[in-house]
Amino acid sequence: MLRSLYSGISGLRSHQTMLDVTGNNIANVNTTGYKATAVQFQDTLSQLTQGATAPGANNGGGNPAQVGLGVLVSGITTNFTQGSAQSTGRAEDLMISGDGYFITRQGAQTTYTRSGAFNLDAAGRLVSTDGSIVQGWTADAAGNINTGGAVGNITLPDGAISPASATKTATMGGNLPSETPAGGSVVKDMNVYDANGNVSVVTMTFTRVGTSGAPGEGWTVSADGTDAPVTLGFENGKQSTNNPKTFTVGGVAVDLAALTSYAGVSTASVTGQDGRSAGTLESFSIAKDGTLIGSFTNESKIALGRIALATFTNPAGLEKAGNSGYTATVNSGNAVITGPGDAGSGGIGSGMLEMSNVDLSQEFTNLIVAQRGFQANARIITTSDEVLQELTNLKR
Repeated sequence: MLRSLYSGISGLRSHQTMLDVTGNNIANVNTTGYKATAVQFQDTLSQLTQGATAPGANNGGGNPAQVGLGVLVSGITTNFTQGSAQSTGRAEDLMISGDGYFITRQGAQTTYTRSGAFNLDAAGRLVSTDGSIVQGWTADAAGNINTGGAVGNITLPDGAISPASATKTATMGGNLPSETPAGGSVVKDMNVYDANGNVSVVTMTFTRVGTSGAPGEGWTVSADGTDAPVTLGFENGKQSTNNPKTFTVGGVAVDLAALTSYAGVSTASVTGQDGRSAGTLESFSIAKDGTLIGSFTNESKIALGRIALATFTNPAGLEKAGNSGYTATVNSGNAVITGPGDAGSGGIGSGMLEMSNVDLSQEFTNLIVAQRGFQANARIITTSDEVLQELTNLKR
């Protein structure tokens, strides 16, 4: 039989594979995190019809003569370039900007994915659309994260509580009106918390001493629980450099350095204090480094965990496992676990997804090339059949 028949058949098979790969790319043009693939061809073993000869003294050398026996698919490679970003506004939707893969686990199976379309299940775990649990590190009660430990399920604890904190420092700012007559006072209340989160009110009284513009003008500060009042001197509305800057009341150090004393304005107030009551988890956000930050009803923000990423020496060696996931192979290398933004891993964007990197214009061009290649190889078979028909007609 003619060798061209088998060459044509191999061409049909190879271009059919190209059509399959191209069709799959087009079908996944809107698949989150999908990476396009491409077919590479190689020629098969060629049949030697004449060997090479060495040149002699009186004659030149001869080149080998070979007849090719067709084509094979040498490989199907994956294009891991970054896909475009699509904003969703959902805190659970994540996108990796750079290298790396999310780590998910379902039972004993670990997969790696670029698709960050996650949700919270009834147990508070961050899961992918197929129910695989996102892996990372969980913070301790104080919000500390040990990224050197083993990864585990990322979980937002149900009923998480931000512990109460006793007030240790406070600050005051604003203006004490300098036209206040000697002996006049300005009273300001400050809420303070104990270690159990109980709140109490400390009343601070600012009493005017001296007269405006006169030497020694100023204010005294007193409150219940203090041994003696503290005197603040002012010059042209600003505090004297030798003023005490801190007033301690009930174990709370109150910073008074920001107070001024100009005429016509009375805005002195407590601008901050570091105590708080206990609070419950209200919402969460995800930082660029993958840290899940919980926002609590007591206005505190505490780290709850950190998402882990995996990188590979040879990402092209990963094996597709369905559901936009990959599994490691002997040629991909072992997964290197890092935090987002660490050691070659990309950062994480919250509220957005990475779209497919399929280039439709290129895929439709590949579709035409594959179609014409298939047609040309079919023509080889048709022409070979006509030649065989001519041979059989010689018997007539």
